[in-house]
Amino acid sequence: MVPLNDMARFVEVVKAKSFRRAAEAMGMPNSTLSRRIRLLEQAIGLRLLHRTTRKFELTEAGQLYFERCKRIVEEAQLAHEQLGDMSVMPQGVLRASFPVDFATVFLTPLIIEFSQAYPEITFEFDLTPRRVDLVSEPYDVAIRMGESSDSNLVARLIGKFKHSLYASPAYLERRGEPNKPEDLIQHDCLRFSPTKSDMWSLHHREEVVHVAVDGRFRLNSMGMIQKMITQGLGIGVLADEIAAPEVAEGRLKRVLPAWSSATIPVYAMTETRLLPAKTQRFIEFLRERLDHTR
Repeated sequence: MVPLNDMARFVEVVKAKSFRRAAEAMGMPNSTLSRRIRLLEQAIGLRLLHRTTRKFELTEAGQLYFERCKRIVEEAQLAHEQLGDMSVMPQGVLRASFPVDFATVFLTPLIIEFSQAYPEITFEFDLTPRRVDLVSEPYDVAIRMGESSDSNLVARLIGKFKHSLYASPAYLERRGEPNKPEDLIQHDCLRFSPTKSDMWSLHHREEVVHVAVDGRFRLNSMGMIQKMITQGLGIGVLADEIAAPEVAEGRLKRVLPAWSSATIPVYAMTETRLLPAKTQRFIEFLRERLDHTR
């Protein structure tokens, strides 16, 4: 029978995409880890990895073995955590994927606080605009904004962010302040490119108004949109929580304050409901901190 420890070592190597990083994470010499993987291949009778001097690639058998072993190892780790001290003090490597601007602007202070509360957890974060594949890629959790159409994943709502229109005082002094949604037609509006839409939907109680907007800039970075609004380049949509510090310091002003844009949900996405303590605590922590937006 193949030892479970060697299966776990193989899974860690694939997740880390490196023998060296996997060996460091497991606290063992690189040479020992390499030898254990070779013994695993001999026990199975199949080559799992194509090795070169700098990297490795999974064989077809290796990919299948990883997909099966990953779930087995995770469930074994869960069993140990539930019976041991790890349920009290989570540990291990937490691999997470975040939207770039949301993580940079909003999540960073929360992550710092979480890391101080759980010193036994180490972190590998990937900030990317793409939606990573939680099944085939080595991530424990992905934080996503907006509704997800992937029914194969588990979605946990951790917060909701209300969005409104903002502009700089300098822009409003130069161009005038809109008094009703239709006035936006006469303004430079900074549009977020992934939506590919020039139509903004504004809400006031039960009333919804759709306004066709225009402007010189369309871009896919909310962080850059915020900076451009602050610099007086136009009116844009921002999350109220993210705009609040700029408003307090007088660099931004809410436009059409009786109206708001969409409320966007934030989800923690995982491949399975069976989560190790490190991932459970991280999701619970974010939900607690974002609860005021729900």
